[in-house]
Amino acid sequence: MAKAVIAGNWKMHMTCAEARAFAEAFLPLVADLPSDREVILAPPFTAIAALSEALSGSAIKISSQNVHWDGSGAYTGMISAPMLLEHGVTHAIVGHSEPRKYYSETDEQINHRARAAQEAGLIPILCVGESDAQRESGEAERVIRRQVEQGVDGLDPAALVVAYEPIWAIGTGKTCAAAEANRICALIRGWVGFPEITIQYGGSVKADNIDQLMAQSDIDGVLVGGASLDPAGFARIAGYQVPVTA
Repeated sequence: MAKAVIAGNWKMHMTCAEARAFAEAFLPLVADLPSDREVILAPPFTAIAALSEALSGSAIKISSQNVHWDGSGAYTGMISAPMLLEHGVTHAIVGHSEPRKYYSETDEQINHRARAAQEAGLIPILCVGESDAQRESGEAERVIRRQVEQGVDGLDPAALVVAYEPIWAIGTGKTCAAAEANRICALIRGWVGFPEITIQYGGSVKADNIDQLMAQSDIDGVLVGGASLDPAGFARIAGYQVPVTA
């Protein structure tokens, strides 16, 4: 059985010193974590080396928050897969709504990033999701399907994570109802065409809703933003407990 994938995206937070302090506080809290889950932290590029060193010997994995599609070149400010691999990075987030919004990343560019990541040996975490306006206008499924189909083109789904992150629920405090999140994740599974694909939900995931989210049939993990900055809170999320049903 595939492991649940619990990932924390720190975005533009945490200096190297703060990352080391987080690791020191976090590791004892997840020392007895069940073996059926995988925990990943995605620090800013500058803190990757420090966090990698601080997590050495643990089962916690590291993801980048993006990756370039070329291995090297004249791309000022960019980071390539070989640069990440040198620091023990195993995953790469691609297609997050913030780069899509602020830097006009296209589905084609995101696919190139994901392909480059896979070819180098990284596991892409491909983010997809609709805006509030798109959901209100009935366009959510069409938008997400386009992002999925263009995003996974040419990829090996066995070495891929897809994260459903409704834009209107990211950092807003709004959470997509667990049943609706599960419905969309099930649709994504069908669109990918690989039943074993790992699908996360992301969007204001917190300690008080993680158990319900992880009880859903088609949610295989979560991509956590703000709540991953607190060691105790994120440890609670990683240590979720699915309610036992009679």
